[in-house]
Order: sequence, then C-alpha cells, then structure tokens
Amino acid sequence: MTETRPAFYALRPGGWRDYVSLLHPPYTIWHLSYVVVGGCLAAEVSWTRLGLTVLAFALAMGVGAHALDELHGHPLSTQIPDRVLVALAVVSVGLASAIGIAVALDFSLWLLPLVAAGAFLVPAYNLELFGGRLHSDVSFALAWGAFPVVTGSVACSGNIGGATLLAAGWATLLSLAQRRLSTPVRRMRRSATGVHGEITLADGAVEPVTRETLLASPEAALRLLTWSTVLAATALVALRL
Repeated sequence: MTETRPAFYALRPGGWRDYVSLLHPPYTIWHLSYVVVGGCLAAEVSWTRLGLTVLAFALAMGVGAHALDELHGHPLSTQIPDRVLVALAVVSVGLASAIGIAVALDFSLWLLPLVAAGAFLVPAYNLELFGGRLHSDVSFALAWGAFPVVTGSVACSGNIGGATLLAAGWATLLSLAQRRLSTPVRRMRRSATGVHGEITLADGAVEPVTRETLLASPEAALRLLTWSTVLAATALVALRL
C-alpha cells in the first residue's frame, strides 16, 4: 500500500505546513460555526462578545486542543517539537481563558463556569486523562458540539433558553455523525498497512476494494458536512445583521 497522508487536509510534513495541518482547518471551522449558531440565537446579538467568543474557541480548540492531540503520539506526523506543542497549548488556552474571564466580568458571571469547563476539557480530552474515560464519541459530541453552542448563546444572551438546548442537541448529533465518519477514516489512513478484497454485484460485475474506495465516501461526506455547517452559521449571521 502506498504512503498516504494522515488526514485528507494534512499537508506534506515540514516547516510552516505542519502548523497549518495542526489546526485541522475543516474541523476547526466546523466547530467554530457552532459558536456562531449559539450566539445568533440570542434576542439581541452582541457581535463584539460573539467575536471574542469565537476567538477564544479558535485559540483553545483550534490551537490548544490540537496541539495537545499532536503531542499525544504525533498522529499527524508533524515535525513540530514537543516543547513547542506544549507552549502553543499553554499560551492559547491561557489567552482563551483570559478572554472568557474578561467577557464574564463585563457581561455575565454565568460564563465563568463555562470558561472553567473549557480549560478543563481541552487537556482532559486530548491527553486522555482519567484513563481515557472522557475520550469517547459522546464526550467529543458534547464537548466540541453542544458546548460551543451553549457558550456562544450565553456570551450573547446571558442565559440558556429552549432554542439553545435544541441547537445544542443538533450540534451533538452532528458531531456524533462526524466521529462515526472520521474514526474509520483515521484508522485507515494511520494504521492500516494493506487492503485486499472485492465486491461482487448482482449483475456479476466485480469491483475492487482499495484504500481509496474506502476513504472516498466518508471523506466526501465530512467535507460536505463541514461546509453545510458553515453555511448554516453564515445564514444565521446574515439573518441577524
């Protein structure tokens, strides 16, 4: 089996390309869209607070969480030194927490528990602390799906309404779908050393089973889900402007 990239969005290892791959661009923009959706559910959208909340998630999740994920075994095969990954995680999560605390003190103290939860979830999930008990599909869906929606909503409205809970449920289910698609894809790209087989159709035709055929459909679905979520968030922004 020929060598393949560890993720469909990963660039060739080395230099600046490693830092682009580290951000997991499609997944980061996907989950930042959840923050926007949550914020746009408020009766009156504070674009300043929503922007700061998106920035905080971009730092904590886009940089910090992914840096710790790469620190834990280098699944993306980057050449970024461990000390740099640690520094990126500490600084980005620290800045994200500072932004969250500042917004909470200026607007609503209900944000403080969410800031604390986020600062806890990043290392707990990505470093598989507590024996990996939090590193599950459900934990991922709640932490990277429901949590951004709820935080975005509270940052703009100061409370959690029925619409927020429904949107959090939507984000949870969509994130579960992401995991069900991405988990076998990661296994195929990062662990499989060979694929052998064929599919015999009712008309007698035979189709070979290859790495490419196994990756094509789930990765196409992941791309489509990414952009559908971004478009949903963009539509809500256009509606509220």
